Amino acid sequence: MPNNTPRFALPNIMVSQAHKEITHNEALVCIDALLHMSVAGATATPPNLGESDSGKCLLIEATATGSWAGKEMSIAVWNGFDWRYVEAVAGMTVWHEQDSVEMRYDGSDWRRGASVASPAGGAVVDAEARASLTALLTELRGQGLIGT
Repeated sequence: MPNNTPRFALPNIMVSQAHKEITHNEALVCIDALLHMSVAGATATPPNLGESDSGKCLLIEATATGSWAGKEMSIAVWNGFDWRYVEAVAGMTVWHEQDSVEMRYDGSDWRRGASVASPAGGAVVDAEARASLTALLTELRGQGLIGT
């Protein structure tokens, strides 16, 4: 049996393992962060947090520094005393609290849905409306929200 689960590297309890509660509790911290994932924001530098900030999650930006160097694009989870890291997997979505937007990991970067401009001006309104609707449908298909 491997030491970790295949998708999110949650620790498995091993046969004859001493102090199983440590492994179990570590897995619960990760599961607690992953269920209905919500991040407070995105930053490259670890903020100074206290015990009362337990459970706070942040996206680690591509220019990570300090103790976050090498953890780029991961999700940092504060457990009240130390950071735990969840490596993003393609298709993972999070709610970005600061910007009130859903983000999706595409395997290399966190993406937000593209904004579609509202129709404005133009001599032929129908052509402009059709172009806007086409752009909207293309984005919805790209996000996997509607079929092709």
